[in-house]
Amino acid sequence: MTGISTETVDRPTLTPQTVARRLREDRTPRRSRRGPTGATLALYIVLIVMSLLIIVPIVWIVLTSFKTDYDAIKNSASPIPNPFTLQAYQTLMNGQEPIFRWFLNSLAAGALQTALILVTASLGAYALARLDFAGKRIVFGAIIATLLVPPVIFLIPNYLIVENLGWLDSIWAITVPGAASAFGIFFLRQFFANLPSEIEEAARIDGAGDLRIFLQIVIPLSRPAIATLAVLSFLNNWNDFLWPVYVLLSPQNLTLQPGLSVLSGAYSTHFGIVMAGAVIAAIPVLIIFTLAQRQIVDSVASAGVKG
Repeated sequence: MTGISTETVDRPTLTPQTVARRLREDRTPRRSRRGPTGATLALYIVLIVMSLLIIVPIVWIVLTSFKTDYDAIKNSASPIPNPFTLQAYQTLMNGQEPIFRWFLNSLAAGALQTALILVTASLGAYALARLDFAGKRIVFGAIIATLLVPPVIFLIPNYLIVENLGWLDSIWAITVPGAASAFGIFFLRQFFANLPSEIEEAARIDGAGDLRIFLQIVIPLSRPAIATLAVLSFLNNWNDFLWPVYVLLSPQNLTLQPGLSVLSGAYSTHFGIVMAGAVIAAIPVLIIFTLAQRQIVDSVASAGVKG
């Protein structure tokens, strides 16, 4: 019987560092080891160009707010202030226009309408998503149909309603008409429909009613969607210009957007002051988006997950 001779092969000693490095190499896609492909580079270029198209106007507005009127007109092609001055912001603070009153009016109107939308939209969406009643599909179809109607169509009917209620030139005129949001109902209804029904069935077995299930189970599970709707509702009210112009009559009761239009005179425009007002109007938007960014991302990520 012929024996089989074996040779001793020297193997490298496996240390924890070596094992970790090999695991990282195995998990790394082969395409990434070769560097980015042409399609990836093209995608990066497109994203960079789109980012510049969004960032450059914002930077231009901020820099122009630190210019004098003469510099803003003479050197309009250059974004660099020459000289750098805070004259526009000082004029806004010490001027005759109550810009901080407009700012507070916008904050109050946006917060109040957002709260009303969250209440009405969440209740309506839960009923359409979880409850069974006659005509549910017809009601939902009618709500969706209102999204196809241009908002300007409702301008005259809403004005007549507000006028008959005596709400002209008040905060109720710019908050209550938009409190029933068809988009909010549609948005939350789609999210509620994707929640697992097993949790609600277990709660019903324990004796919980519809209202308790809605408040203690559905709402906590839907915080990303509710936060997203809150941000969108606040921004919609904050940026509204046409409707406040019609229903707010006193200068001190104006919101920020129609109030900023007052800064542009009939025969001349103070570009530095207008840009400074635009910067002030953008600050709450940036703060709210920064605070709610995680909730918005979670809402978008879970929108396509079927429970």
